[in-house]
Amino acid sequence: MANNTRRIAMDKKKYKQYVDEISPKPKYLKNYTLAFLVGGTICVIGQGINDAYMKLAGLDKMAAATSTSITLIFIGAFLTGLGIYDLIGKRAGAGSIIPITGFANSIVSPAMEYKREGYVLGVGANLFKVAGPVLVYGIGSSILCGFFYYIFTLVK
Repeated sequence: MANNTRRIAMDKKKYKQYVDEISPKPKYLKNYTLAFLVGGTICVIGQGINDAYMKLAGLDKMAAATSTSITLIFIGAFLTGLGIYDLIGKRAGAGSIIPITGFANSIVSPAMEYKREGYVLGVGANLFKVAGPVLVYGIGSSILCGFFYYIFTLVK
């Protein structure tokens, strides 16, 4: 029995060594650089949109920030619909996922996969497949936190 256990352990070591040899080595520096550049570019574009809303449209800081978020979500969803955002995501990784445009991509991508099934049963039914649980738990936890904040401010 001990000999059999030793053989299995050696097989695991050989298998791990084999997997390590054939697995592609990630290019960390390239991945980090692309994520930084793409994420930074998205943020610079967002800042430019925000400044344009404030200076050209005359919006105050809060209205401009809200309008910028809406615009970036629209751009992310639109580029996902065209298939461009997925190409950016393949190269940029987290640089395209972290900004708010990545949120738009996570909502639209599952819906685009099922568009052949129609707008109601395909797009509509799958629109919030990925982002739905995030929204439900995010909104639910914010309500819970708001409730506790309200209760604790009454105590004072």
